[in-house]
Amino acid sequence: MKKQFLDIFRHKKPILAMLHLKGDDAQDVLERAKREIELYRENGVDAVIVESYYGNYYDMERVLAYLQKADLDLIYGVNCLNVDPMGFELARRYNAAFVQLDSVAGHLKVRDDPAFHEFMKLNRETYKGYVLGGVRFKYQPYLSGRSLEEDLQIAMTRCDAIVVTQDATGQETSMEKIKEFRSIIGDFPLIIGAGVTAENCAEQFQVGDGAIVGSYFKDTYKDSGDVDGSHVKALVDACNQVRAKQ
Repeated sequence: MKKQFLDIFRHKKPILAMLHLKGDDAQDVLERAKREIELYRENGVDAVIVESYYGNYYDMERVLAYLQKADLDLIYGVNCLNVDPMGFELARRYNAAFVQLDSVAGHLKVRDDPAFHEFMKLNRETYKGYVLGGVRFKYQPYLSGRSLEEDLQIAMTRCDAIVVTQDATGQETSMEKIKEFRSIIGDFPLIIGAGVTAENCAEQFQVGDGAIVGSYFKDTYKDSGDVDGSHVKALVDACNQVRAKQ
């Protein structure tokens, strides 16, 4: 029987670190990603997500090929922004444990939703990994006209964990929104997709089951910065204190 998503991690409240694929050229992107992966591993993150935030599809391929070949005993996932089919394709090709989709419900007009539903059904049947799906996610449109409760109920049939954010990259996700999502989805896995820090993780993890972190790990605490190992360690240490109490 397939494990539940949260059960694939060694620790409770997993930290999923973003690889934004920043760099001046293809080689620089790859070498920078390798350094970031090592910083993440050294400081105890639970997984990395290869995302086309600054880089492109070919950069993703190179980094994923490295992760697959290096056999680093590190869980990794994929988020191919704006092109969901290629996220699934890359995940299959490079044995990624999961795919992140910025939205799995609420972002499409009613007429377009049945096609997306069948797209998700097909890929869930043919991809052995897990799907993390956003609802009312940062920068995503809200076009369904359905209530949040309706969209979350639909989302739970399309993914293995719901991802919640506020309105922008790095912006703290409000406890009000996190609690609202939790009240609707019950014990379904809930990942906080933006704004988790060493200072707020104790409060956020009272409700959330894990976090996706990018900007906080940068030297400037902004997405445009460079990964700083001391920032990674600070958050992982804070998270370990939360884990020890649970």
